[in-house]
Amino acid sequence: MKILRTPDERFHGLADYPFAPQYTIIKTDDGSDLRIHHLDEGPKDGPLVLCMHGQPVWSYLYRHVIPHLTCAGMRVIAPDLVGYGKSDKPAALADYSYERQVEWMGKWLEANNFSDITFFGQDWGGLIGLRLVVNHAERFDRVVISNTGLPYNPDVADSIVKDIEAFRANRPTPTLLEMQKAIGGMGDGSHPARKFAYWQKWCWETEDLPIGFFMSMMLQPPSKFMQVIKFLLNKAGITSPLPTALAKAYDAPFPDPSFKMGPRAMPSQVPTLPTSASLEEQRKAWEFFESFDKPFLCAFADDDPVTRGGETQFREKVPGTKGLPHTTIKGGGHFVQEGAPDQVAKIIVDLIKTT
Repeated sequence: MKILRTPDERFHGLADYPFAPQYTIIKTDDGSDLRIHHLDEGPKDGPLVLCMHGQPVWSYLYRHVIPHLTCAGMRVIAPDLVGYGKSDKPAALADYSYERQVEWMGKWLEANNFSDITFFGQDWGGLIGLRLVVNHAERFDRVVISNTGLPYNPDVADSIVKDIEAFRANRPTPTLLEMQKAIGGMGDGSHPARKFAYWQKWCWETEDLPIGFFMSMMLQPPSKFMQVIKFLLNKAGITSPLPTALAKAYDAPFPDPSFKMGPRAMPSQVPTLPTSASLEEQRKAWEFFESFDKPFLCAFADDDPVTRGGETQFREKVPGTKGLPHTTIKGGGHFVQEGAPDQVAKIIVDLIKTT
């Protein structure tokens, strides 16, 4: 397996990220060494909170959540998924799958022997982290999820499957604006997998994925005039036009396009269809959670078009959700760690203190 490692100097001087790196080496199936980075902040004897990020971000996402948690006496562990942040980056599409990410992070969890964990996951952090709870149940005491899911879709009509597969195989790559319009319309009544296919196709077919530009435009929208300028520059081939400090931080893990295979590949691994290679493992995971009676709290944002309403199936099926103060995060957006870090931290702390 060819593995890339981002030079340390790419991470020098990042705004609001004073945390010391921690590294763990695991072995891949072919015997390669794979280095996984994590943060370890707060008192070593404090309640342990495992915070997992999604795509296309990294542990930088938690920089404003961590101080709230550590001030409340929590020990915070925030890893970078393989392919992201300061963790190593396998270089080929075939290196990435849902099951491999679960396996790699499971090996990382065991190597560090973390236990008595309160888990918080958002986006892919939830997809992977919830599977860690399934596979290492004895290590977890509580679960908090936000803007994520555990996709299991065995009954999608053949016509929809064929339509989506044809779109991904044959249609031109969506523009950034076309992708954003599709994702923003996920609640319009059409099958969500049709809309999500725009994100999957755009990520995979955009070789130099404009991660910093995309994140800054989402989280720090400039004036209309500056938006037009930046989009025109991006369309002209400038991957990160006039980057903000935040854009630079989210671009930092990726010195060139060859480092971006993880963020490009992972959306296509979301098991939105019954043809997914992870279908059976997802079925087993839901079977597990249908008898999971440890505290399980949902805290989804009120303004995320991708996952809005996704908490319903958890509250209906997971026994551990009963009697808990499930919370709607106000104005947090998809990346609630950026949009509402104080709300996120309070939800986690309150759950730990009351259970």
